[in-house]
Amino acid sequence: MATPSAFSSPLSLSAPNPHSSNTNSDSNSPTTASSGLNPNPNQSHSPSSSLLNLAFGHDHSFFSACTDHGLRVFSCDPFAEVYCRDGGGIGAADMLSRSNLLAVVGGGPNPQFSPNKVKLWCDVQGRFVGELACSSAVLAVRLRRDLIAVVMERKALVFNFGDLRILRVIETAANPKGLWAVSEWGWSAVLVFLGSRRGEVRIEHHASRRTKYIEAHESDIACLGLTQDGRFLATASTKGTLVRVFRTADGTLLQEVRRGVNKAEIHSLAFSSTSQWLAVSSDKGTVHVFSLKVNSENPGNVKSRNVLSYYTLAVTSLIPSLSSIKGVLPKYFSSEWSVAQFRLVESSPYIVAFGHMKNTIIILGMNGSFYRCQFDPVKGGEMSQLEYHNFLNSK
Repeated sequence: MATPSAFSSPLSLSAPNPHSSNTNSDSNSPTTASSGLNPNPNQSHSPSSSLLNLAFGHDHSFFSACTDHGLRVFSCDPFAEVYCRDGGGIGAADMLSRSNLLAVVGGGPNPQFSPNKVKLWCDVQGRFVGELACSSAVLAVRLRRDLIAVVMERKALVFNFGDLRILRVIETAANPKGLWAVSEWGWSAVLVFLGSRRGEVRIEHHASRRTKYIEAHESDIACLGLTQDGRFLATASTKGTLVRVFRTADGTLLQEVRRGVNKAEIHSLAFSSTSQWLAVSSDKGTVHVFSLKVNSENPGNVKSRNVLSYYTLAVTSLIPSLSSIKGVLPKYFSSEWSVAQFRLVESSPYIVAFGHMKNTIIILGMNGSFYRCQFDPVKGGEMSQLEYHNFLNSK
């Protein structure tokens, strides 16, 4: 097995370019916060571009769309394109929040760069300032101000941000989807990877170099979600019926919620900034929002639990014979179900995140769909659609 290597000049963070056409005098502007990069107004977008990867950035204020023709970055609020780079396929990308540093990896049938390398672009200097060379194709990359994490199919690498030294080499189970999660802020990074066994996750507390293993599911892990501070972790298996929430510090199972009865492929798990809500998307074409009890300061909405308590009582009183199959139906009827839902076209995978507006969800589809929806935390039920765009057709 080849040894990972790195080559670069030392990295330093730069403030957003004051001459950028996206600069706004309000430093809290979502567009400014999401990107200090300079878009090229002369670049055109190929109408035949196909999405290779879609991901939210830090704090969910922007997202990157990697295509077989290049990279496009959009702010979420307001929705707008803030950066474009054409010239070949990009398979993965990440942008360091409130900076001009961008990490890109080649991908697709005509990759712009080697799929085995992470290229670090500084928009202030207008050049590549670093390169991480790996032994196999890079599936995902994440930038923090203290480290850079890279995921391949059977291992993950953690680099020091300042000089790109390799700090950790982590062996994982086969991971063709590049599943992982990294806390977005906090003095100590929390990183989550697949473990070496089926249904196992590995939690790395970076500063203390402490590792915690959790036997999360009996089936293979299908999706991971982490709070921004890294305190809570959501997991789903390939069965796709249940989502479990754990405390990362000690691996305690805190809550279990039910997406549905039939098998489904979970595409995305996302916590709200307060850890009061959890959003889940799957191939069934419905985005669910669940109320969480993991944070004692945010007791959340109990509507779904009250409704299920009513049905549990009704079924128990009307059909006493259900006790004969104890352990099946009683668990099903006592499950915690979603508070709010939004229906989508089933044929496309979607990822979700909570918006900066109160009680809103951002939904991105591999078909180019951008939805902004709002849910009622008291009444629940169907979400209302506030906004729609097709970012693949955006000019």
